[in-house]
Amino acid sequence: MISSNDLRSGMTIERDGNLYQVIEAQHVKPGKGPAFVRVKFRNLMTGSITQDTLRAGEKMTSAHLEKQKMQYLYRDGDLYYFMDVNTFEQRPLNAEDIGDAVKFLKENEMVEVLTYQDKMVGASLPVTVELEVTHTVPGLKGDTVSGGGTKPATVETGAEIQVPLFINEGDVIRVDTRSGEYLERVQR
Repeated sequence: MISSNDLRSGMTIERDGNLYQVIEAQHVKPGKGPAFVRVKFRNLMTGSITQDTLRAGEKMTSAHLEKQKMQYLYRDGDLYYFMDVNTFEQRPLNAEDIGDAVKFLKENEMVEVLTYQDKMVGASLPVTVELEVTHTVPGLKGDTVSGGGTKPATVETGAEIQVPLFINEGDVIRVDTRSGEYLERVQR
């Protein structure tokens, strides 16, 4: 059990049969009335974000998530299959459980899979991934780094992101998986 006073960003709790990750917790002590904790939660099962106000000192169940390195193998419909590199066991995970990071998931890539009571509840990719640009309009003479313009580009995973004008098909770029933003072109 954990007290609502001890909630911190990144902690995971079990509440009403669901798993929630604390995004933000703020302890408030008004001049008049009892103290309370204003919390923003992310439901790990649905991905929805909710806000709640808890009484100071309210008890709740802490959920211990285990992180395990697994290799992403392939996709079959809405299921994404991961392999435990130690036991070679293959386990599926729904696209909803992975979230927006699914757009940057590349075959044979190592990811951290979150498990709770031996059930896979999510996956987190590295902060950056290197992806090849498979489609974009050609760059024009005079397009430079300092031009400031962007154009849409499709990468090998099928995600579409905005890239600078000088990026061409076949270029390998580094992408931030949290925001989906272009970071830099990778020299090969």
